[in-house]
Amino acid sequence: MPNIKHWIQALRLRTLPLALSSIIVGGCLAFFDGKFNFLVTLLAVITTTFLQILSNLANDYGDFKSGADNKNRIGPERTLQGGKISSSAMIKGIIITSILSLVFGIWLIYEGTKSLSFSFGILFFVIGLGAMAAAIKYTVGKKAYGYFGLGDFFVFIFFGLTGVLGTYFLNTHFLRIEILLPAISIGFLSAGVLNLNNMRDRENDKISGKNTLVVKFGIKTAKYYHAFLILGALVSAVVFMLLNYNSPFQFLFLITIPILFYDLNKVLKNTEPVKLDPFLKRLALTTLLFSITFGIGLII
Repeated sequence: MPNIKHWIQALRLRTLPLALSSIIVGGCLAFFDGKFNFLVTLLAVITTTFLQILSNLANDYGDFKSGADNKNRIGPERTLQGGKISSSAMIKGIIITSILSLVFGIWLIYEGTKSLSFSFGILFFVIGLGAMAAAIKYTVGKKAYGYFGLGDFFVFIFFGLTGVLGTYFLNTHFLRIEILLPAISIGFLSAGVLNLNNMRDRENDKISGKNTLVVKFGIKTAKYYHAFLILGALVSAVVFMLLNYNSPFQFLFLITIPILFYDLNKVLKNTEPVKLDPFLKRLALTTLLFSITFGIGLII
């Protein structure tokens, strides 16, 4: 019977900063525009956290069933792979997390759209179901999209655009076209974490039939792509601040540049996949720092 330590391992806590980053940015943008709702933002944090956990549990299950998680895999040992949690227990965990995601998601939608037309509630409910389906179908099932190189696209959509724009709208009840820019920043950084993961696991993924973008296009292209994601995130954020300039403090997020560039240089020079593993956690934490400093710069 799995103990709490094994379940904590299955949750993959180091990925949770990505779940929080889009909500922090969306909430701070709403505050900047004078429409912040604490309860809505808190519910967005809880819902997104459960969705991230759901994705992690489903990924553990899906990669184990497909054979992608095996003794040749680089990186932390997965709980199913290591025999620490059974398949039946993991399925129960996925079901429970799905229910929690749904319950808090419905509450979030209610609080965020109760003064609007009912159609907005329906729209966000459909988006929420899409997020749940994306969390599960990344590696689960015969047509898991993560095995066809679509993981980056869905990470960008849900961790970037949906997270930031959705949180902002549920707070403010309107959208500004410029909000796309910070949403793109968080989406790019989140995709960067997945790209690092796929660069680390590229050889085993290729053997296992998991055709990520790295497997499809090779490590050299993956490194160029990674540089594009990091630089694109910074440029998008800078352009947003220039369009909405009030104070030099708005560029506080630029303190993350030394970390991002140092790590990018290491990734570009890397020749040993196993040494990429620490950079996943570093980029996830740097994305959280980026989001916090971006938000602080807006509200002070």
